Amino acid sequence: MKSTPPRRRRLSRKPARRRKGEGDPEFIKRQDQKRSDLDDQLKEYITEWRKQRSKEEDELKKLKEKQAKRKVTRAEEEQKMAQRKKEEEERRVREAEEKKQREIEEKRMRLEEAEKKRQAMLQAMKDKDKKGPNFTIAKKDAGVLGLSSAAMERNKTKEQLEEEKKISLSFRIKPLAIEGFGEAKLREKAQELWELIVKLETEKYDLEERQKRQDYDLKELKERQKQQLRHKALKKGLDPEALTGKYPPKIQVASKYERRVDTRSYDDKKKLFEGGWDEISKDSSEKIWNEKKEQYTGRQKSKLPKWFGERPGKKAGEPETPEGEEDAKADEDIVEDDEEVEEEVVEEEDEEAEEDEEEEEEEEEEEEEEEEEEEEEEEEEEEEEE
Repeated sequence: MKSTPPRRRRLSRKPARRRKGEGDPEFIKRQDQKRSDLDDQLKEYITEWRKQRSKEEDELKKLKEKQAKRKVTRAEEEQKMAQRKKEEEERRVREAEEKKQREIEEKRMRLEEAEKKRQAMLQAMKDKDKKGPNFTIAKKDAGVLGLSSAAMERNKTKEQLEEEKKISLSFRIKPLAIEGFGEAKLREKAQELWELIVKLETEKYDLEERQKRQDYDLKELKERQKQQLRHKALKKGLDPEALTGKYPPKIQVASKYERRVDTRSYDDKKKLFEGGWDEISKDSSEKIWNEKKEQYTGRQKSKLPKWFGERPGKKAGEPETPEGEEDAKADEDIVEDDEEVEEEVVEEEDEEAEEDEEEEEEEEEEEEEEEEEEEEEEEEEEEEEE
């Protein structure tokens, strides 16, 4: 079978088509205008791009300059930090050395004080044969009306304090006599006054620091005292703040159990405390005695056969029967008890009368003391007015 050759594409013999408006002058003009507009836009874009590029280059240059400045500043700061660390380390080493030297000096002073105390103790042991007190008693300065100097200082009026201040300042502040002084003498005087000012300021500073230390020590001692009082209160079973207040704590007269069980009022307990317990014991003993008496008198008497004639061993004045003898004994006991009760009542009345007399005497003494105090106060007021 014969293979057929592929078909050849037939070449087009048609003439080329003319483009629309190819020979039109208006079309050509529009195309040229469009090209010129595109060229102008391209030029504007290139100009804007160059401006933006120059602006970015300027900003980049400024940033590089800032970076360089920051590097220099950071290097300087690191150098200063290293210098500061070095100075801090030197200061720390110096303080450690000073502290060590101070501790050595304090230890040496303590050893010297201990040696002085030991020497003083040895000297005291040597002089122990010498008799006499090893202390001195400072006598109090009894001022006007028996007041001490401290009390008189506190009771001074404002005018007196002002007068004393003026007198002390007149002694301390001397008149400045500089008439006829030359330049050299004036310089010496100024230097002298300057040294005096420095001295006074130094003393003032020392006194202020001393007062601060004393205030701190006082606060520390008060806090220590408060802690001790708290521990003391806790040991006694009280509130921790019971002993640290202005007033002492209340006295606990009964425990919590007694307060719940004992429902008596405060007046009843007060009466018991003031002697009511003796009355209660007396009433209870009388009640028991009366009960026993009633029990004895109301007992069932044994009925014995009637005895005709006198019983053997009977004395004159005795009852005829044993029952009568028992009744007579009971009557005698009652009479004796009544006499004892009367004696006790009389003794109690005597004691109460003596107590009343003592109370009256005490009241009279108190009134006399109050009158004396009032008279002294009136005398003091009169003296102050004078």
